[in-house]
Amino acid sequence: MATDIKAPTFPESVAEGSVAAWHKKPGDSVERDELIVEIETDKVVLEVVAPEAGTLSEALVEEGDTVESEQVLGRIGEGKAEGGDKPEAKKADAKADVKTEKKDDAEAKPAPGGKTHEVKAPTFPESIQEGTVASWNKQVGEAVKRDEVLAEIETDKVVLEVVAPADGALTEIKAEEGSQVTSEQVLATFSEGAGGDAAPETGEGKAAASADDGASDEQVGDKILAPAARKLVAEHDLDVNAIEGTGKGGRILKEDVQRAVKAGAAKKGAAKKGAKPAGGGQAAAAAAAPAVEGERPEKRVPMSRLRQTIAKRLVQAQQTAAMLTTYNEVDMGAVMDLRAQYKDTFLKSHDVKLGFMGFFVKAASEALKRFPDVNASIDGTDIVYHGYQDIGVAVSTERGLVVPVLRDTDSMKIADVEKGIVDFGKRARDGKLGIDEMQGGTFTITNGGIFGSLMSTPIINPPQTAILGMHKIQERPMAVNGKVEIRPMMYLAVSYDHRMIDGKDAVQFLVTIKELLEDPARLLLDI
Repeated sequence: MATDIKAPTFPESVAEGSVAAWHKKPGDSVERDELIVEIETDKVVLEVVAPEAGTLSEALVEEGDTVESEQVLGRIGEGKAEGGDKPEAKKADAKADVKTEKKDDAEAKPAPGGKTHEVKAPTFPESIQEGTVASWNKQVGEAVKRDEVLAEIETDKVVLEVVAPADGALTEIKAEEGSQVTSEQVLATFSEGAGGDAAPETGEGKAAASADDGASDEQVGDKILAPAARKLVAEHDLDVNAIEGTGKGGRILKEDVQRAVKAGAAKKGAAKKGAKPAGGGQAAAAAAAPAVEGERPEKRVPMSRLRQTIAKRLVQAQQTAAMLTTYNEVDMGAVMDLRAQYKDTFLKSHDVKLGFMGFFVKAASEALKRFPDVNASIDGTDIVYHGYQDIGVAVSTERGLVVPVLRDTDSMKIADVEKGIVDFGKRARDGKLGIDEMQGGTFTITNGGIFGSLMSTPIINPPQTAILGMHKIQERPMAVNGKVEIRPMMYLAVSYDHRMIDGKDAVQFLVTIKELLEDPARLLLDI
């Protein structure tokens, strides 16, 4: 008897969703509670799991179809898939016509060590739909230890590591570098105890694994580039003719490009007259060719996943929020004097430098308590008031802007804030921030002043309703008690969602921050 697979019950604010991805195909065996299909709504991605063990007998909707709440998506029948428990066997048979007889024979033999595992991508949070295989740190046949990093998956927020499930070796790589993968997608197969007998074949195995079916390769002149190699060539502006490929059929792999970057010999225009690059006579001639006078070079590189997400969210914020910005200026003299007086003592006591961000975070926390609308968020037609202050601090990295969140800033000391920001900055640049550390903020602070910005209009980070922009401190003539004095001034900007926050509250919120910074004693006295 068949069992219906139904879409989840959608909340009242969600009318419909679309089928994002099927993780099983008709005929595949499934276990109870195993992920079968993902439904993407305008807010989250919902997972649909198997109601019982059996075989997926039919899929009634295709990927991309629009579905309603509790709609039947497919059916599960009793028993197991024909031909065994593992759908991978069917995939191997389906690919038999594009693989060599030698490889088929090798795959038919059991791995030396016995037990085989599927190496899967990590389970992505609801806010992340897919990732990109950034790099494979191990190749087919290469011996690895348990928990050693096999591959890295780059998402729009963090880089996730995929580790070995046991001691052994990879037997097949199914997702090449640069390919898109979904949550829990099978990336490779892994055999326990393997690696010793397979070690002598690592060169051939590496080339075969990297070559795959070549569907994503790009022909540049006489050279063939793998997807990951193509990206590196574009990023470093290299001459492909000066790079010697070590892959199957002379295919240029990522490792070949990395060696060329390290050697510095493949840079366009880098070869001098008469120099002979390792690629041969034609490569030498191409590398040594002088630039055409008046040439206007261009290069096209793929947008990173993080950059794509930043672009999508910024456009979404401007299209959905009734965004408005109010400005003010603050005299930073009092904070600068306090910082100059105690910076050495502060460093000795807390082992961290006293910066400006600690004062701004504490001032913003106090202002958020006084103006709860600014600390609220919008969820559909509901307003969510937060009884805590979680402030996101924008951090710039080579990959783009990320916003890790300081939790419960109202109870944090300035030293705790400074330590947290230093830690976030270091781990953000190393790509070691956790996804949970960048979710759930109630307010955001961004500091364009570190890059020299004098004034800007920050964009709200949805579903938050406001963001504070800091800027460069610049000395300007100001009227003080009827006299003109040169004071260190900073422009402040608060962008807010006018659907939620009235102009009066936004202005008073910013004035409160200004007053707290111009008289820091107010932070201690709570006035």
